[in-house]
Parts: sequence; C-alpha cells; structure tokens
Amino acid sequence: MATAKLYAPTGEEKGTIELPEATFGARIHRHVMWEVVRNYLANIRQGTVMTKTRRMVSGGGRKPFAQKKTGRARAGTIRSPLWVGGGRAHGPKPHSFSYELPKKVRHLALRSALTLKARGEQIAVLSDLPLDAVKTREVYTVLRNLGIAEQKTLLVLPEHDERVLRATRNLPKLKATVYRNLHTYQVLQSDRLVLLKSTVEAMQKAEVKA
Repeated sequence: MATAKLYAPTGEEKGTIELPEATFGARIHRHVMWEVVRNYLANIRQGTVMTKTRRMVSGGGRKPFAQKKTGRARAGTIRSPLWVGGGRAHGPKPHSFSYELPKKVRHLALRSALTLKARGEQIAVLSDLPLDAVKTREVYTVLRNLGIAEQKTLLVLPEHDERVLRATRNLPKLKATVYRNLHTYQVLQSDRLVLLKSTVEAMQKAEVKA
C-alpha cells in the first residue's frame, strides 16, 4: 500500500495517509514515461524556423562571369547554394512537430511517474491550505515550514481555486495545478509533490468510479 506523510500547515507531522493504490502503487514503465515526455516537448515546439532557398534570396539575376576562359567553374548565379550568401538547399521549413498519443499510454505514464515519486518518498500531503487572503507570503510560509521552499515543488489541488493559483504565481520554484490536469512531464520535473488531503480523497473517489 502506497503511503505518504501527512503534515499540518505549520510543518508538524501528523502521521501517514494512504494513497490510491492504482495510481501510486503501479508498475513503473520508464520507456512509456520517456515517450510521453518526448511527445509533450514536441507538442510545445513552435516549428517556425526557416531558411531561404535560392529563389528567396535577393540578387543574382545575371551571370556572375563568362562561361568560358576564366579558369573557374561555370556559374549561373551568385545565389546558388554552393556560394557563400546563397540560398540553402533542403533547409528547414515551418511545420508542426505535434502528434497524438493514445490516452491509455498517457495515463500509464502518469501512474508510473506518481509511483516513482511515492517510492522515492517525494510526496507530502497537507491537511489543508489556509489562506486568509490571496498572499504569496502565506503559501511560502507553508513551504518553508515543510522545508521545501527552495525545491522545485508541484502543488496538486482537488479543484480549480483562483485564490491559490494567484498566490502561487510569483513563486519561481512552485507550480500549482488541478489533479485532473496533471501531466507526466510536470511530475518528473518537480523535486517534491505536495497534495492536499482533499486532493487525495478526490483521487480515491475518481479511482472508484473508474
């Protein structure tokens, strides 16, 4: 059974909590995780790089020198790919690098990544996240109490909460997301995962329904 330590916002340890076994106790498929991360990085590529071909380069309308009796190789234009400053043959053109992966493959990779974090004891569960006001300082205080303020942390929420998202926006080491929007790349990029107790309960309910 996968478990994680349960903490109060003050940093006090309050025991352990069971994590959904199907999500945090799955078999780790490293190749599938690599494939999903590769897909994610390909999908965010702009694909706007382009070089000019010989017809796009300006100039070169006349023959640069006589065909014969110069001792040089014959040339018809200074914009040939053989010349410095000429066009490029078979250069890159703007195109999309994105492609789709099956949903089952993405889910398998996410379960593998979460299991990897659980086995490495890199998951902490907060009993709650009290926010009296939308203050970045309050969230930072909670992270400092947990001793992870300087680590790359991913905060997983049970549902969209604009207050929390606004309060975490200016912390460079912290990212916040809803558990339904979790991606393998986010999980693997983070040093620590912080889940709310309500997030674990929501994940358990979703697992039962599935």
